[in-house]
Amino acid sequence: MIRAVGTTARGIRAPIVKEGDDLVDIVVDSVLNASKSENFELKDRDIIGITESLVARAQGNYATAEDIAKDINSKYDDEIGIVFPILSRNRFAIVLRGIALTGKKIFLLLNYPSDEVGNQLMDMDKMDELEINPYTDVLTEKKYRDLFGENVRHPFTGMDYVQFYRDLAKNNDVEIYLSNDPKTILNYTKDILVANVHNRKKTKRILEKAGANKLYGLEDLLNKPVDNHGYNPEYGLLGSNLATETKVKLFPRDSKYYVDEIQKKMKEKTGKTIEVMVYGDGAFKDPIGRIWELADPIVSPGYTSGLEGTPNEIKLKYLVDTELSNLDEEEAAKAIREKIHKKDIDLICDEEASLGTTPRRITDLLGSLCDLTSGSGDKGTPIVLIQGYFDNYATE
Repeated sequence: MIRAVGTTARGIRAPIVKEGDDLVDIVVDSVLNASKSENFELKDRDIIGITESLVARAQGNYATAEDIAKDINSKYDDEIGIVFPILSRNRFAIVLRGIALTGKKIFLLLNYPSDEVGNQLMDMDKMDELEINPYTDVLTEKKYRDLFGENVRHPFTGMDYVQFYRDLAKNNDVEIYLSNDPKTILNYTKDILVANVHNRKKTKRILEKAGANKLYGLEDLLNKPVDNHGYNPEYGLLGSNLATETKVKLFPRDSKYYVDEIQKKMKEKTGKTIEVMVYGDGAFKDPIGRIWELADPIVSPGYTSGLEGTPNEIKLKYLVDTELSNLDEEEAAKAIREKIHKKDIDLICDEEASLGTTPRRITDLLGSLCDLTSGSGDKGTPIVLIQGYFDNYATE
């Protein structure tokens, strides 16, 4: 009998996780308890997603603004140029607070009309009306205020981020500029912190070639275990998030260990091979605010081997509208199932039949599904169980 239901995603409630807790047992027990309580059966190739904050909290991967200040002092002298940070109260604010504790002269260079992930500093239509060229024009803070006013609010958060960042560094000598050319910062200092996320390697490469002196990125801060603070050897402060007004939660370490151990324990408990992943931000974009949700350096910092690669799928609506258009419903369904079986055997789709199936990584797709399911507020479901993801129209 053909399955009547395809992919399902369940938010799984879990106890409050604190530093030192056995996360492997907590995740396994939470999923098993949910299965028993809600009367659903676990199957091979089900997927468990665990939010990255749960992993970071269990391993105590935290640092303070003072820890950030100490690392900045070890790398920079009397001044620092910060290039292209994300506009966020939860992301870069605590980093800037730590930098401000050093008392160094700060030159802050911001993207416009929006940051790397779409948070706006100005109305794009007004920018066009004012004939501002974002590819070439550099705006001082004064020029920005003259053109756009003293109270430029983010459409969602209501924050004036230029003023917010200035206030965070109020004890420092701060100069703020708006430009999309990272080399602009070299007019003021050659000691630079690259603060963007996804384009950081390009930004670093441009600045190094242009003559930067001390050049680091957020990934180079708190990337070593010093003074008992949290750290991440691969991402440093990338992916960090506000924990308190003076403390930051870093992106989790050793995610691969956790997913493999959870998979192993689920196998022992159920006999099923369950895929497991740690997920952060989903990689989706808001169509109204134009904000790209992905502020983490990667959607999934750790996952089991069965989640490697991209989907191998046929575009059903393409087949229905083309070569199967003259068949009746039963004949078309049979033909589609035969094509799917052939695809699964050959492990490759016909080029035309797969047209329109964007080749995204499985973990990026699943991470977005998990992030939307668990939410970022008070749902209390930091674990997500996805079933039927690898099924298709021919699955019985």
